[in-house]
Amino acid sequence: MQDMYHVLVVEDDEQIRDGIEIYLKSQGYKVFKAGDGIEGLEIIHREEIHLAIVDVMMPRMDGIHMVIQLRKEYDFPVLMLSAKSEEVDKIMGLNMGADDYVTKPFQPLELLARVNSHLRRYERYMKMAGGGEVQEATGTYVVGGLELNENTVEVRVDGEPVKLTPIEFKILQLLIKSPGRVFSTDEIYERVWNEMAINTDTVLVHVRNIREKIEYNPKEPKYLKVVWGVGYKIEKI
Repeated sequence: MQDMYHVLVVEDDEQIRDGIEIYLKSQGYKVFKAGDGIEGLEIIHREEIHLAIVDVMMPRMDGIHMVIQLRKEYDFPVLMLSAKSEEVDKIMGLNMGADDYVTKPFQPLELLARVNSHLRRYERYMKMAGGGEVQEATGTYVVGGLELNENTVEVRVDGEPVKLTPIEFKILQLLIKSPGRVFSTDEIYERVWNEMAINTDTVLVHVRNIREKIEYNPKEPKYLKVVWGVGYKIEKI
């Protein structure tokens, strides 16, 4: 991945959009801007984008529908911006493929910290997928028909490939490497996001998304089990 990351800001409020651009440029990022989801998708198809910051409520095409469309082709991190009153939209955005969300009004330093964290993780993910230098101690983990390969950053269920986002892959990777061990939502958050657990609702949504992709019947999971009041584990099979 190149030295300068490309960040797309999709926000219909010009003042917020320009403010985010100033902070991102101060960190050395190249910034692309769009006023709605349609413009955002046009930029994604035209430019190489490494991370997108997407507002939920926008004219023409809102952030949730934009994320649904971009996830058909792209797996770079997506951070959603939402007002406190849009709790349902935040959860829906995560369900549709967003990696994280920041609530308005937000502190610029918090947003930058999230951006930096997700880009570091995405860079490691891309190096692993591309056969880069992060492969020294990687391997294949198999539980029943579930297989995760760290070398190729691939997941298969009964031999069929499953497409996970980078965050989903990291969560599953953490769990499958210690089958039978229960991880609390706080521990999952801190191990995957590399920061203090402040937003564990995000973990719950990502776990639900992983189940939808790896389980034959997500309501009666075979692999990714909840231990009520404690956390999650990959069942030994």
